[in-house]
Amino acid sequence: MDESGGSGQPRSGNDQSTDRHTGRTASTADPAHPEPATTDTTTDPARNERDDKGNDKPTEPAKPTEEPTEPDAPADTTGRTRATPRLGKSRAPQKPKKEPGGGLLMGRPFGVPVYVAPSWFLVAALITWVFGGQLDRVLPELGALRYLVSLFFAVAFYASVLVHELAHTVAALRFKLPVRRIQLQFFGGVSEIEKESETPGREFVLAFVGPLLSLILAGVFYLALQTVEAGTVPGVLLAGLMISNLIVAAFNLLPGLPLDGGRMLRAVVWKITGKPMSGTIAAAWVGRALAVSVLIGLPLLTQSGALGSSAEDSVGMDTVTDALLAAILAAIIWTGAGNSLRMARLREHLPELRARNLTRRAVPVETNTPLSEALRRANDAGARALVVVDPDGEPLSLVREAAIVGVPEHRRPWVSVSGLAQDLTDGMRVSAELSGEELLDALRATPATEYLVVEESGEIYGVLSAADVERAFVKAMARPN
Repeated sequence: MDESGGSGQPRSGNDQSTDRHTGRTASTADPAHPEPATTDTTTDPARNERDDKGNDKPTEPAKPTEEPTEPDAPADTTGRTRATPRLGKSRAPQKPKKEPGGGLLMGRPFGVPVYVAPSWFLVAALITWVFGGQLDRVLPELGALRYLVSLFFAVAFYASVLVHELAHTVAALRFKLPVRRIQLQFFGGVSEIEKESETPGREFVLAFVGPLLSLILAGVFYLALQTVEAGTVPGVLLAGLMISNLIVAAFNLLPGLPLDGGRMLRAVVWKITGKPMSGTIAAAWVGRALAVSVLIGLPLLTQSGALGSSAEDSVGMDTVTDALLAAILAAIIWTGAGNSLRMARLREHLPELRARNLTRRAVPVETNTPLSEALRRANDAGARALVVVDPDGEPLSLVREAAIVGVPEHRRPWVSVSGLAQDLTDGMRVSAELSGEELLDALRATPATEYLVVEESGEIYGVLSAADVERAFVKAMARPN
């Protein structure tokens, strides 16, 4: 980390980006796709300069200069001329507050938002229709009311799923792991925990509490079933909820990602090998094998009558429905296993992305500075970014590197930097201490090409290019684990 001298020259992080370029000041974007340049054709920004007393005096237009090249090492920051403005302090960045979204907000138990995805209404209608047909055979006297009872069952079943997910959430909060949201969707629910468990023991507990709560709910419904008369609406509902919670527990205990059993298997392999990535790889491949087994095995079990129906009954439309259900379940498990692998690899490399290491050295320029003069100053200072400041040194905007590329060299003495700059917003000020997911979240919250990087004290550190972050991310992901 470079320290700033008493002259007030801005500090920089790693002056060498992940993709070195020579011959341009801040040209790491794709020159073949530059952003449209915004030039000022109504005024001559090189027409006036200020003398030592601050008065305007006419000067000749600045001559075109060559673009500075990226130095191999930071240039000496103590040789700055008096005409170069000084960077002052900026407001310390504030972390963006994001609302995760994901459907209809139902509430915030334990401070975690619970959403119902639009796909839930589809599965609720499907459950209502299927369970209503079963009620017609068991309780034909209900008539059309059977669909109302079926709808109640669908809601109660997903309430049980919510309890399952809340068990994961409470355990995560107990281990001080932030939970982004809970979402009820087509095939159950999901708790989005933003960080990995620190130990395999915690990972095992975090995964196991969900199926455990489903088993406990099944036991509660079984006990309640003993208190009602069989063949009644309460009896049918309690029996259905007992069986459905047993199925949820058994299915989630299958040892393959993204199921809870897969996370338990991951914790066991992690404990044995000492490597969380090894556990993820093992559980993910078991999950993919499980997906193939579901795709092939579920229709075969139905045809064999092992699930309670005779082979003669399992023909026609029921066979097609079972095959379609198996295909959907297999696709969900296979995709989830693959996503778990990718997320594990992502989280393994994310800490390598640090704002401080990717930040470019920046030089301050005033609003009416010609682009050619700004590039000359950047070259002298060994900088690769330009910050437009007011007379007091307060940063106002950032000069876009893509806009610089779009200005022909012979026009640069006549184009002011202000015409190529993007005004700073609060979201474009990021902390030099950000790294990993926090850094990516900050950039996603306010999309821009450049960001002003500041210390926690508000002192300017440099400029961060989104292109540099993307290249560093791609390079990190390309490296083997």
